[in-house]
Amino acid sequence: MHIDDILARKRPSFSFEFFPPRTGSAVEELYRTIVELEAYEPSFVSVTYGAGGGTRERTHDLVVRIKETTRIPPVPHLTCVGHSEEEIDDILARYAEAGVANILALRGDPPKDWPDYDWSQGTFVHATDLVRFIRRFNESGRHPDPRGFGIGVAGFPEGHPDTPNRLAEIEHLKAKVDAGANYICTQLFFDNHDFLDFRDRCRFAGIEVPIIAGIMPVTSLKGMERMAELAAGARFPAKLLRALDRAKGDPEAVAKVGAHYAAQQCSELLDEGVDGIHFYTLNKSKATREIYSSIGLGPAVEA
Repeated sequence: MHIDDILARKRPSFSFEFFPPRTGSAVEELYRTIVELEAYEPSFVSVTYGAGGGTRERTHDLVVRIKETTRIPPVPHLTCVGHSEEEIDDILARYAEAGVANILALRGDPPKDWPDYDWSQGTFVHATDLVRFIRRFNESGRHPDPRGFGIGVAGFPEGHPDTPNRLAEIEHLKAKVDAGANYICTQLFFDNHDFLDFRDRCRFAGIEVPIIAGIMPVTSLKGMERMAELAAGARFPAKLLRALDRAKGDPEAVAKVGAHYAAQQCSELLDEGVDGIHFYTLNKSKATREIYSSIGLGPAVEA
């Protein structure tokens, strides 16, 4: 299903993000997790993508498997790193042939074993370049949907780590939208004021596409440290830190605090008319299912 149709519904979208594991057994475990979530009728699931060849193929295989064996629309990530136009065209052609309707176009980060990666030598330097290329693919008529791929791009409520100038940051985001993006999915955040201010600044700048809020529940203290590394500049509000401190390091209590805090975030965002909520799951569904229950959602019940 094209993202325009998903986001045109009167209710907010709810979606999940997963990453392809490195082993066959872990892939099967993840697939079972995704199938279990099918009962919750997610609007879509996104699958991350790395620059290494093996990671690319795992993303493609998982996306096609979701498309062929479930009712959940898959949204594969696609990044600029290390690609020629021919390679991107081939990837898009394979997804189009499989009936995949949407792509999340990202700049991406080089793998750690590519320490000397030179962006200036790349074919696609910015996500805007990738969006334009996908749009040209769409205009070629090679996708079974006359609209071509729905295109998503990333937004950064707390600020882009490489663009400290917040005015320039919104200009760059608008360039991605003007190049052909259909929607924005934000990086994780823990303070809803950051998201709401970001949304207001987008609208003021003339960015009118739907903006989906990215939520990642804290499931462990170690996981929170990892979040801080992955999302450079991530801000953890004092309210959340105090609640986690009261858990005294107890893993079960920490997970409950994280799920409760994220559920409160979601409830407030829904009250503010958010277009959708995207859960960064780290390939685990328990916290997400608990949040669903807390905000009055749950698995569909057969009549």
